[in-house]
Amino acid sequence: MEVRRKLSRPVQSLQPSKQTSLHDAVDAQPPKASDAVPFPLYVVNALFLTLFFWVVYFLLARWREKIRNSTPLHIVNFSEMVAIVAFFVSFIYLLGFFGIDFIQFILRPASDIWTDEEDDDILLKKDDNRGETLDCKRVVNVAKVLDEMPIPLSNEEDEEIIKSVVAGAVPSYSLELKLGDCKRAAAIRREAVQKITGNSLSGLPLEGFDYESILGQCCEMPIGYVQIPVGIAGPLLLDGREYSVPMATTEGCLIASTNRGCKAIHLSGGATSVLLRDGMTRAPVVRFGTAKRAAELKLFLEEPTNFETLAIVFNRSSRFARLQSIKCAIAGKNLYMRFSCGTGDAMGMNMVSKGVQNVLDFLQNDFPDMDVIGISGNYCSDKKPAAVNWIEGRGKSVVCEAIIKGDVVKKVLKTSVDALVELNMLKNLTGSAMAGALGGFKAHASNIVSAVYIATGQDPAQNIESSHCITMMEAVNDGQDLHISVTMPSIEVGTVGGGTQLASQSACLNLLGVKGANRESPGSNARLLATIVAGAVLAGELSLMSALAAGQLVNSHMKYNRSNKDVAKASS
Repeated sequence: MEVRRKLSRPVQSLQPSKQTSLHDAVDAQPPKASDAVPFPLYVVNALFLTLFFWVVYFLLARWREKIRNSTPLHIVNFSEMVAIVAFFVSFIYLLGFFGIDFIQFILRPASDIWTDEEDDDILLKKDDNRGETLDCKRVVNVAKVLDEMPIPLSNEEDEEIIKSVVAGAVPSYSLELKLGDCKRAAAIRREAVQKITGNSLSGLPLEGFDYESILGQCCEMPIGYVQIPVGIAGPLLLDGREYSVPMATTEGCLIASTNRGCKAIHLSGGATSVLLRDGMTRAPVVRFGTAKRAAELKLFLEEPTNFETLAIVFNRSSRFARLQSIKCAIAGKNLYMRFSCGTGDAMGMNMVSKGVQNVLDFLQNDFPDMDVIGISGNYCSDKKPAAVNWIEGRGKSVVCEAIIKGDVVKKVLKTSVDALVELNMLKNLTGSAMAGALGGFKAHASNIVSAVYIATGQDPAQNIESSHCITMMEAVNDGQDLHISVTMPSIEVGTVGGGTQLASQSACLNLLGVKGANRESPGSNARLLATIVAGAVLAGELSLMSALAAGQLVNSHMKYNRSNKDVAKASS
């Protein structure tokens, strides 16, 4: 009923001076294949259905008569030839289930996984016809029109609640608990925010999202959701398997560039990866009365004979938690203890924090003068660039490499092996050193990491340490081919928990084959996701460095990262 009420109301067009209806917006959608017929579709369907059964009856009757008269079946007259042609035409139509769309699909040329070398020019060359835009840019999106409609509230009670929220009598954060309906709470909160601020939220969608799924886990006090387009780069051939890598981004040319890198890797036989380390960290800070007392706890924690007892206490936090090591550092009378543990398929921040709390409670018995200042003392180090992550690693430490054939470098990447090696040395290595970079010996790894993280429900803020990367390039095979590698010591990912359980993000994980927990081998899904991230970074680094070496960066971004719309006309 709610949708029906929406459809019956006129809606605002994107041009404020004109009114349009939803019926007009629907009519503005791209034409369907069935629009090509001159009659209503049900009439055409009836004609083909009648033709099919009439022709079958006619041919069967003729063939039965020939059998009785001992006439060879392959001898046909003109009427039988017409009937046979009509039979195949009607059969093809019915096979496609009223199949105009089916016939178009058959006639549409098939595309290979990779096109020939000239297809790469789409990344590099400017379109000569600047005035021509894609048809999809001229299409009115019905869903967008629906989102711009005012959302009707259910009854007068909602209006009273809105007034209470605006007046401050009812806390906005308590609406879900009081109403027991998360979507209704979001709608009421949204309307209250608009009244309080005096600003419209018409461009922010509310419909089409499961607000129950985020309650107490992903987002507090929701008023809608932000739409971020998701594209696919690939297939990425990694360790003998192909992956279509989902990337959520608003940056033009990023996915196209990564896709070109995937193509170069695929044509060269694929990439390989090695996982060096898998352990999430948490480092509490505690204080003692003296530095000597802090050193005593340090020695206690680092004593190998005590580790087994501490591991048993730590591992009680979860059936997947496995304490791996404890590394301590002293600053005066303050002690920083960096716990590292395996966390299964979860990213593991909560898991390791609970384990650390168990150990702190246990240590309090033998060190009653220990003052716990904070469960995190930044020696972890989470969501901050830190040398300890660059050196010791955090999360998954991965190396990914590939040998790119010389002819692929020339034909696909449009540059040379020598140019890439020289640029990598002067930019990613020397240039980063001149800038005093910390874990930033790369071109743009964070671009790919962020896009994959958002698409797969990871914590986007952990892009900071997860993008620690050093990109290496070297000429091999007598200088004919290129060896490229990325070393990433701090990829922090999980396939369960957090945003991974949301429908869209879960679908992207499923696309990669790493959705949820792996019951046969706990932790293997998260480890595989980390290697895919590193493989995508390898492709992105390869393509961007090639564009820089060939002087194509500006042209590609001018084509893919700029709107073709006339801003002056759009705003008038």
